Amino acid sequence: MNNEFFDALLLLEAEKGIPVDSILENIKNAIAVAVKKYYNVGDDNVVVDIDMEEKKFRVYIVKDIVEEVEDESSQISLEEALEKNKRSKLGAKFTMKLDTKQIGRIAAQSGKNLIHQAINDAVKAQMMEQYKSKLNEVVPAVVQKVEPKTGNVTVEIDKNEVILFKNEQIPGEELVEGQRIKVYVNDVVSSERRCSIRISRTHRDLVKRLFEQEVPEIFDGSVEVKSISREAGSRTKIAVYSKDENIDPVGACIGPKGMRVANIVNELHGEKIDVVRYSENPEEFISQALSPADVLKVEIKDPEARICRVTVPDNQLSLAIGNKGQNAKLAARLTGYKIDIKPESGFYGEEPDEPAEEKPETPEEDANMAEE
Repeated sequence: MNNEFFDALLLLEAEKGIPVDSILENIKNAIAVAVKKYYNVGDDNVVVDIDMEEKKFRVYIVKDIVEEVEDESSQISLEEALEKNKRSKLGAKFTMKLDTKQIGRIAAQSGKNLIHQAINDAVKAQMMEQYKSKLNEVVPAVVQKVEPKTGNVTVEIDKNEVILFKNEQIPGEELVEGQRIKVYVNDVVSSERRCSIRISRTHRDLVKRLFEQEVPEIFDGSVEVKSISREAGSRTKIAVYSKDENIDPVGACIGPKGMRVANIVNELHGEKIDVVRYSENPEEFISQALSPADVLKVEIKDPEARICRVTVPDNQLSLAIGNKGQNAKLAARLTGYKIDIKPESGFYGEEPDEPAEEKPETPEEDANMAEE
């Protein structure tokens, strides 16, 4: 084992932040396995000592000195021990030091792969601990490379390269090399070969974590995020609540001159964000969730099935439903209610809740009456 090996360990510590001690412990075990196999000795008969300061390996084989050998893997006869060390005594321990060339030969023949695996295991264990601390959190990343064919992006997180897949990127966002972004860590994956994290820019909890970073009242718990619904790249609705009557949860999230929510919108490539006030009263919460549309009335049709009907002014119908039904869908996800939206004047041919005058129930009846 030469100095280059020790220098490589120190470089690995500097680049990856992996303590040399954790790697050395694995290497000791790997060398011990190789020596035990080569010399056919027991588990407790090999001692490996690695001195980083002197950059030296010391490996010993230790056996019990006995009169008659019954187990060659752990015992040596007194006669054989005396031939190698005249001070050997019956019942004592016999220690044989292997020279460095011998260690290198053993490692090269039977322990090379084990040592490499030991280093890989140490790296993987360190990365696993490092990544676990980031699970379900937002972390900064720097774009390193963009694949033109797949659209996948390689980013650097704490000196490690991680893939941000195309389907986890915000639709319409074009990332460029050197750009600094924030990503949400939604999973940690460990395989035989490596440890990696799965990151996302589309996960709804990315928005929650960004609000926690941007809004002190959320971070300290005085404002609580109750629910979030999101269509990444287009629109997000976030419901917030505060037990403190002196705190306006919506105002706290929007911030002075709208700066807090604006910072989050900029991070999300211009995604619109509706901050709404949460209420324990479902009618009030549903009404708030359909913002920016005005709501005249909310009727809970089936509390158990969570079905409701919402009445809005005629000129607010398209706003309440939204483009391709987006506003209504996000409000439904936010509240957990199936929302049926109708205009104030009612749909043509619909039975009124409290009929003030007779009118046909179907277009066919209307045509018949016209003929008469």
